[in-house]
Order: sequence, then C-alpha cells, then structure tokens
Amino acid sequence: MPTARRKPDQSAPKPSGPTGADLDGALDPDALRQTGDVLTTAGGVRLPDTDHSLKAGERGPTLLEDFHLREKITHFDHERIPERVVHARGAAAHGVFEAYGNVKDLTRAAFLQRGAVTPVFTRFSTVLGSRGSADTVRDTRGFATKFYTDEGTFDLVGNNMPVFFIQDGIKFPDIIHAAKPHPDREIPQAQSAHDTFWDFVSLHTEATHHVFWNMSDRGIPRSYRTMEGFGVHTFRLVNARAETSLVKFHWKPVAGVHSLVWEEAQIAAGVDPDFHRRDLFDGIEAGAPLEYELGIQVMPDDGTDTFEGIDLLDPTKLVPEELCPVQRIGKLTLDRNPTNFFAEVEQVAFHTAHLVPGIESTNDPLLQARNFSYLDTQLSRLGGPNFTQIPINRPHAPVNDMLRDGMHQTAVHTGVAPYRPNSLDGGLPAVADFAEGGYVNVPRPVEGSVVRANPVSFDDHFTQAALFYRSLTPLEQAHVAEAFTFELGKCYEQSVKERELAVLANVDAQLCEQVAAGLGLRAPQGTPPVLDDVSPALSQIVTESGPVAGRKVGVIADAGADLGGVNKLTKALEKVGVTAHVIAPVGGVLKKGRTSVVVERTFDTARSIEFDAFVIADGTTPTNNIKAVILLQEAYRHLKAVGAWGGGAAQLGLAGIPVDGPGVLVADSVTARLSADLVAALGLHRVWERAELVMSSQVAPAMV
Repeated sequence: MPTARRKPDQSAPKPSGPTGADLDGALDPDALRQTGDVLTTAGGVRLPDTDHSLKAGERGPTLLEDFHLREKITHFDHERIPERVVHARGAAAHGVFEAYGNVKDLTRAAFLQRGAVTPVFTRFSTVLGSRGSADTVRDTRGFATKFYTDEGTFDLVGNNMPVFFIQDGIKFPDIIHAAKPHPDREIPQAQSAHDTFWDFVSLHTEATHHVFWNMSDRGIPRSYRTMEGFGVHTFRLVNARAETSLVKFHWKPVAGVHSLVWEEAQIAAGVDPDFHRRDLFDGIEAGAPLEYELGIQVMPDDGTDTFEGIDLLDPTKLVPEELCPVQRIGKLTLDRNPTNFFAEVEQVAFHTAHLVPGIESTNDPLLQARNFSYLDTQLSRLGGPNFTQIPINRPHAPVNDMLRDGMHQTAVHTGVAPYRPNSLDGGLPAVADFAEGGYVNVPRPVEGSVVRANPVSFDDHFTQAALFYRSLTPLEQAHVAEAFTFELGKCYEQSVKERELAVLANVDAQLCEQVAAGLGLRAPQGTPPVLDDVSPALSQIVTESGPVAGRKVGVIADAGADLGGVNKLTKALEKVGVTAHVIAPVGGVLKKGRTSVVVERTFDTARSIEFDAFVIADGTTPTNNIKAVILLQEAYRHLKAVGAWGGGAAQLGLAGIPVDGPGVLVADSVTARLSADLVAALGLHRVWERAELVMSSQVAPAMV
C-alpha cells in the first residue's frame, strides 16, 4: 500500500544528531558527540562561568533567574532512575527524639521544647557507590534524619563530616561526576582513588579541607553507631520574639567516635560488604539501640555571617569547638528496624528545605542550591509530585496543601475550591501568621549587584585543612599520609599527582614530603599556614574507656573447653550490652556434662572484622588451623584486644602473639577482673600503644 504523501506543513526537520550536528542523512559517529570547544547551555548559549551561582551580591541569596544553575542541577538530578544519583547505598532505622527543653530562648520550634518526643526516621549512606557497593569503602557518609513533628516535617540532611567539597551548589554535578566511576569503563566503583577525582580536587582547592577529612580515619567509620553527624551548613534559629541566632547542628554518638583501620575496611568490603547495615540491624535486634545527642553551636546573627573571622556561609569551613562549644539539646534513639526495606529505606525522601517554624536557611550558596535540588530529584526518582503521600514520607501533622492531581495521587480530595481566597469552601483553608505558628521568614535586607562570584573570605582553602591535620595525633596523621599515598598511587596521570602534591605543600610540608616519597616524586615547596592553636576535639583517639553497647566479642572454644567459663563470660558481657559469639572448628552445640553452648561461628564462617575482641577459652585444643591463626593475627594487627584464660593462652603463642603484649588479657579463669578489663579495652576501641610496635615491624613476621 503506498504511503500517503506528507503535506508541506508536515515535512520532517533537517536530519541532525542529538547535539545539533548536521547528519546530512549519513550515520557519522562524530555527529553524535558534542562538538563545541566552548561551554554552553543545552540550548547552545555560551557560558562565561560554571563555578558560581547567580547571587544578589557576593554574599547574597541565589537567584531563581539563574537558568544555568537550574538546567545544570535539574539534568544532574535526573541522571539516574530509580536509584539515587548519590547516597544510593544506605540503611535506616526508626526511633524517637527527646528534647532537653533548653533552647526556648533560641527557637520557637516546638519539637525542641521541654517534654517534646518526636518520632524520627534516620538514613545512613555512602555518597559515591551504587546500591550494590560495599559499606566500608573510604567515603563521606550521609546522616539524614526526618523528624515527624506536630508542626510539619523537618529534615536535617547532613553528613559524618562538618565540611563539604565545594562552596557553591552549581559545582555539585561536577564533583560527583569527577568522583563517580570513569564514564568509559565504569570503574572504580565506590572509590575516590582515581584520576578524575584527584584532577578535580587538585584544580578546585576549595575541596582541600574535606579531602583531608576523607583521607583521615573519618572516611572509614567503625559503624553507624560510632559516627558523628553534622548539618554542614549554618542555619538561622528564630525564637518567639522573632530574635535570631546562627547555628551549626551536630550529632554526637553516645558510643563515641571510632573508625576501622584501612586493612580491616578492605577485608570487610570483600567478606561482608553489608558490614555497616548488618551492625545497625543486628544491634537493634539484640537490644542495643543507636544513640546520639543533638547539639548546636550558637553564634550571634549580627549581619556579618561570620564568627571569630570564620565565614559561616562557606560550607568548606568549620567552627572549632574550642571557640564555640557544642550545646546538647536532645537525644536521638534508633530502636526499630524497617519492616520493608524498599517501602521505607528506598522510598524515603529527604529535603533540606523541609523546615519548621523556628528554623530557617541562610545564604550559604551550597545550601541554596540543595534547597532546589532535593525536591527536583524526588519528582524523577519517586514518580511525580505526590511522593509526600508515600507512608514513610507522610507528615504527622494535618495537611491541606491545595495541591491537586499528578502522578500517584492517592488522596481523594473534597471541596471545589483549591485556591485562596474562596467563598465556595467556606474560605478554607485559612492561613496562619507568626503568632499562630505560621512559617513566616524573619525579614532581612537583600541587596547587591547580580554577579557570579564568591566573597574574598571564600578564598582561604588551606588554613582549616592544616588545622584539622595538625590537631590529629601522630598515629592519625600517619593514617592520613598513607591514605593520600594510596589514593594518588592509583592515579595514572603524573600531572595529577604533582598538582595534588602542590596542594599538600600548602597545607603541611612534612606531610607533602611523606606522600611524595611514597609516590617516588619530588616534594614541591609551598607556603603552609602558621597556626597558633589546634583543635583537640578533631582527634578521634580516646584515653578514657567509653560505652560498649553493641560491641561483639568472639569466644574461641571446642568440645574440651571450659564451657562454664564461656557462659559466665557471656553473661557478664550481656549485662553491658556486648554480644559474645562462640567460634569453634565445627558448628552445632558444644556439650560437657550438663553444660552446653551454641556454636554461632566456625573458623570457616568467621573473620576478624566482625568482632571487636577475641578470647580463647581454657581447655581449647591449640590448633595450627590457618583460618584460626589468621583470625587472631588480624585482630592483633588491627589493634584489638585479645585474651585467654587458662590453657587457652597456648593458642596465642601459635599465632605469634606475645602474652605480655599491650592489650593481651590473660587470666587463670573467668574472673570479674578479666571481664572488667575486657570491657575497658572495648571502651577504648583499639589498643593504641600496640600501633607503634606493629608499624615498626617488631612483631612476628606473620603479623605484618
């Protein structure tokens, strides 16, 4: 059948490729690539700048008229469906937040007033990896909490680091593109140890401070329960008298701040890529909830947006706790696991602009862009504008938003007048003023020339990185040097390595020399800042034993072991929230007379990374089983407490572990003293005095 001839007004457009290149009817591969040498919008408009949002003055808010910011962020938000573009790998739990009621003079937010108990849902995540990546990679962790308050939903969307890579949200697609796997091969997964990441951060030196946090032990936390959280940005609190203060939010873990060692993190990524989520879910199931205190640093809102010379609108800067102490204002307890992972953890939608009366945004240009980006992302990932009707996202406050229809609309709206004012629906819904609890922004002046620029105070990229590094202990500094050496050693382009060494030279000369030596390159000269003080609060290493709830101890035993002692030790540990797991050559139940214990792990199924300490029971037959030996050697090398009672000490010798070494606990039987010493060692997290011994190779060759 002949095809109907098109009329002239139905003629097809001239053949062209997706980037506008003329195809001329040919399948020219070059026509499919982007051909311009000058940066443009998707519509081909040439751009003078892609590093700064359009603002009202250098310190002003970001303008909605910035079409380049909106196009760039919008396209980025919709790059992946349905998986999150960033923070795809995550786990979450339900809980409650109890306010201490000590901030009435600072904010009118009802959930922070005395007696308020608010249900919450908190999601932890990694930034770079896909949903199938490992938990223990070196990365920034998300720490996002949804407060279901009586005044509406408040989302505190933060990270486990107080600073960010970039100062302006317009660069967010760039830093993530650089840090994600290379687009030609889609490797490496969930890692920053590659050329494009280090190319970006060495060219954008504003990232230096955050890079140092990532290269420190903070980049590989022990668990979510031992991980700090930060709101990153500066927010504005408003009290009932419309008086304002500037604040930074902190989550302080009750269990202390602890990390993995690098080898331990690598082993965990292989043998248990679900290491962190398993610890979260198992801990809650075992009756060891995750606990954090919410704290704020309070600074005057005097119109300068600065404190002690620190620009509070710069998200790459922190305020040292020694200058502005953290005031504890409430406690978060996560004690209930999700019922369905997809319905809750995957579908939960956080948004930095989900604020309640008494809390406002500031002109931080990264926060301004996030306030646009999060909402835009949910439209694609969750299938339309009605994602707040999904159960995990539903407010616990009454809703009458006059928003209608759209994909996945599950509400059945009544009334005929979804507009205001109206007379047909009795004038409802009404509006609420400040006195009635309405979200009324505190008036503040906004003025300035329309520019793409940052204030001069944003230009110092090295002082706070130097403050962070020099505030660490020598052992922590050694870990930072090792991390930089490893990461840069994975880069192929020498120019990238040399440029990052130049950055390090402007932070700390000795660090630069260490990393350069490890790379086999010359250390460049720099101008590191001169600092008068350091911030001890930035170090994680503790000298006093802390809480131990949620920790795990491996008890090695067999059929001939002192099973009564095993049960005695297990009960003593349970009293302080520590779980003991029996490890034996084979599974099943160990019996000796009327006493029995269940074998929960075998040498084939256990690996050292799962446990915080090991103890060998008296009567256990010493073995050269390579898996048993490696189990103990790894624990010793990773600075964990190891011990034994009675004849169990012989197994330590077979593993090359000195019974009189630091953190080696030996006793004749299970006594109250042995249990107390083990708990105290767990509370210190690591046997730090052993680190120098291990690093100097003054141990058995099998240990190094």
